[in-house]
Amino acid sequence: MARRIRPLPRILSSGSASITRSREIARTAADSATDVLHPLIVITRGLRQLTAAGRRKWTDTPKERRGSALFLVAAIVLVVALIPYGPLLALITVMGAAAWKGRGYIAVHAGPNPAETDRLRAIYEALVPYFSVADDPSPLFAHGGEWDKAFCEYAFEDGRLVRLLVQYPAHFTDGEAASRRRIEQLLHAKSGRGREYHFDWDEEGNLLLMTVLPGLPTSIAAQRFVTAPGETVLGFTDADAVQRTVPVTHGDKTNDAPPVIWRTGTRSTEPHLLVVGQPGSGTTSLLRSIALQALQHGDVVIVEGSGTGEYACLTGRRGVLAVECGLAGALASLEWAAHETERRLIASNRARQAGHPAPDDTRRPLWVLLDRPSVFGHLAAADGRTDPQELLQVPLRHGRAANVTVVVAEQFDTMEALSESVRTHTRARAVLGPATPAQVEAVLGAPPHTTPTRDVPPGRGYARLGTGPVMRLQVPATPDPYDDATSEAHRQAVLDLLPEYQVPPELEPELEPELEPELESELEPEPPEPRPGPGRQTPAQGQAPVHGPEPVPAEG
Repeated sequence: MARRIRPLPRILSSGSASITRSREIARTAADSATDVLHPLIVITRGLRQLTAAGRRKWTDTPKERRGSALFLVAAIVLVVALIPYGPLLALITVMGAAAWKGRGYIAVHAGPNPAETDRLRAIYEALVPYFSVADDPSPLFAHGGEWDKAFCEYAFEDGRLVRLLVQYPAHFTDGEAASRRRIEQLLHAKSGRGREYHFDWDEEGNLLLMTVLPGLPTSIAAQRFVTAPGETVLGFTDADAVQRTVPVTHGDKTNDAPPVIWRTGTRSTEPHLLVVGQPGSGTTSLLRSIALQALQHGDVVIVEGSGTGEYACLTGRRGVLAVECGLAGALASLEWAAHETERRLIASNRARQAGHPAPDDTRRPLWVLLDRPSVFGHLAAADGRTDPQELLQVPLRHGRAANVTVVVAEQFDTMEALSESVRTHTRARAVLGPATPAQVEAVLGAPPHTTPTRDVPPGRGYARLGTGPVMRLQVPATPDPYDDATSEAHRQAVLDLLPEYQVPPELEPELEPELEPELESELEPEPPEPRPGPGRQTPAQGQAPVHGPEPVPAEG
């Protein structure tokens, strides 16, 4: 890696022979002094590293053992001071250890090599038409000018530019998104494509910092994340984008990773989620990951428009009320979800008016996951039936107060088929897969601060929660465990998270016929309470059954 050292101050006009000769003499003198003082520099560097290692060792030592450690060090120092030539031998030993410790340092180049200089000069010349005006008396950017005055910092790795700090003139229109986008596209093209760049504009100081971002980890599989009820991990992002980390497992290792936490429930400001991506971008994996996390504390209704059986592993599991792939089942499930939302609102309102807490069945979260609902819209239009998206109006509008969360996944080519209710009430957004900055901005409402690349792994994209910043996102690997192309490690990770199968009451083993009638009456279990699910509703305790929708009270 090569980093720039600021040149000597200019005294005379640029381009003069005396200034060039003075710089060469100063550079030669600095190199000679470095060669002469090299042993001292190595020893000083080693002493600094030894001191840092000792400080870390002292910090890692438990407090109850620090007294004995301090006593041992004091005893060693006393013994060395008392033996003949002890201090001299100790000094020689310390100097030798410091020289050995500091020997492996690679000297930083005083400046860029010719290839790096040509690259920086080319970037400077390309920026001249954007950062220069004709009537500027002392232009910072001019054809044939000094690029080292405009580039305050730069860094290279393996011959490629990885960091650049540009100082631009104050007259540049950095407050306009179009002007900033032109500069970002130019720097992206001149610095090398195929990498993701992050641009940080300091409009107050007229500075632009461009850095190359490392790839997000793709080896994090589905697992139990350390979250509170109502928190869902959408994926993982950069360390400086969030202020929280959660422990994750990579094979046999466990470390901390910065998650993108989506909060749902009655106090959430973004109660519903919209996921958009290309085919194979990981939208189904994200919905499968959300379903596995939601089943820890709530119930799930899944409507799959593609009809490929991506959610077959959840069929019949405890907490999964329905997994529908057909139009009739989708309409029935979504109609039940709308009635259930109304029932919860009515039950909560009556309990609040009576001064009682809300019933337990209204506080248990209900998740409605829809994968590609636009497919059902075309089928419903052909059959003259109701579009399933119209049944989402009540859960989307009143779901936050009723603990009902809606998650919709759609593809870019069918986004126009999404209803206005879905577009309006899904304030949490995610974009997965390859996408242009215009597509990301159209979904998230704000442009990304990085340059999206064309080749990205599945589950890679961007996320934005409400009016927050746009963050990079990598969804945890949650493939279909019944898919033959799934690795054994990922398949087992998903199977470990699935709830147990729920046996219907009609399939439970019956009593043996030879039992006594009185024994049969003693062993006969009480009839279980009907559980809420698509096609049936359970009224709250002490109130009449709800037949059809009733007037929905206002939220709040």
